[in-house]
Amino acid sequence: MLVHRGTRIIETNRLILRPFVMDDATNMFNNWAGDPEVAKHLSWQAHSDITDTKVIMQIWIDSYASKGTYHWGVVCKDNGNQVIGSIGAVAINDCLEQAEIGYCIYGKYWNKGITSEALASVIDYLFSCGFMRISSYHDVLNPASGKVMQKCGMQFEGIFRNAQKNNVGKFCSIAQYAILKSDPR
Repeated sequence: MLVHRGTRIIETNRLILRPFVMDDATNMFNNWAGDPEVAKHLSWQAHSDITDTKVIMQIWIDSYASKGTYHWGVVCKDNGNQVIGSIGAVAINDCLEQAEIGYCIYGKYWNKGITSEALASVIDYLFSCGFMRISSYHDVLNPASGKVMQKCGMQFEGIFRNAQKNNVGKFCSIAQYAILKSDPR
């Protein structure tokens, strides 16, 4: 049975996943939201200035009033309290007990297992809330994101041709992955 618990602090070996606070806006802008390379394969363009970031940050903070919100700032324990990325449920279907996860990490932390560690912990947390299926997808031009999903036990389900628009408004194909609570891990 699905019981929403909201965005609670999650601690892993190297990370703390925590709710965002407005003071995170500068790090968010500098570390990933303002970086065109990070946003290259996403549906949103890099923020042109910190005002864009502050607007998004306020929306996220306001959403924490709902226990059905799952959105974390990713902090490395050896990096103070500086956020280096975000991860969360970007779509939830209560009736089907499903969540779709999206994530974005500062390029300096790519290929270090940080994203996989964050994703695995969020999958575990969402399953503990009663979700039965967790999915995610990536632009086929960003296969590194698929490797993160596979590392966390998510299974490739297929390519959806021209199913998304990228951050410059062009159609792109996406690779879909999912994991079920009943899947061996």
